[in-house]
Amino acid sequence: LLTKGKTSAVISNTNTVFGNDFFAEEGAVAECATFNARSGPIYLSKNSEVMEGAHIRGGFFLGECSQVKMGAKIYGATTIGPHCTVGGEVKNAVIWGYSSKGHEGYLGNSVLGEWCNLGADSNNSNLKNTYAEVKLWDYSTQKMRNTNLQFCGLIMADHAKCGINTMFNTGTVAGVNSNIFGAGYPPNFIPDFSWGGIQHQEIYALNKALETNKRVFERKNRTFDETEADILKHIFEITSTYRSI
Repeated sequence: LLTKGKTSAVISNTNTVFGNDFFAEEGAVAECATFNARSGPIYLSKNSEVMEGAHIRGGFFLGECSQVKMGAKIYGATTIGPHCTVGGEVKNAVIWGYSSKGHEGYLGNSVLGEWCNLGADSNNSNLKNTYAEVKLWDYSTQKMRNTNLQFCGLIMADHAKCGINTMFNTGTVAGVNSNIFGAGYPPNFIPDFSWGGIQHQEIYALNKALETNKRVFERKNRTFDETEADILKHIFEITSTYRSI
């Protein structure tokens, strides 16, 4: 439906495209990249950029004004929203708008919300060493539940961030505005508005979290208004129980 009645823009002949299911909107830029559309469609949105040496296999969608960095390896099925930066190795992932995974590291079978940031060399596991089905935190029951999936990685909510070299275990849920750092694997459930990691974790003070969010919005030329703040204040209140688990 996205391409019905449309003709793809022409990209630079420095790129290599396999297959016919490739579409680029006007303003999309790519140089010295490879696109394999034989395994699924590839779509580059307006003003998006794929840098030199990136290798992309379909299905793949790159949102408006998003950027794939040099040397990235991206496997389908992967969807990247608008105004994102993505690098390293990504497989079967959904990354919502204004999020950044700009450095080396693996992200697989995962979902990142809006305004997330993964520090350099952060990785997630998507398969248990026992090859058993993955369990995932369930907010409704306040306990882990079976997903009936063998592959399940990181589920990271809006405004969550992690420091460099963070290691996420198979089936990790990171709550809204969680700020994760430190040695070792964080817990499989990281409560909303938590600060720290496996060695020490405390509550991320609401006023400090909102200050950070405001700075992040300004960096992307967006306004962090009262509506945004009120939504997060409400989430902070209704998730207080989880921070005591």
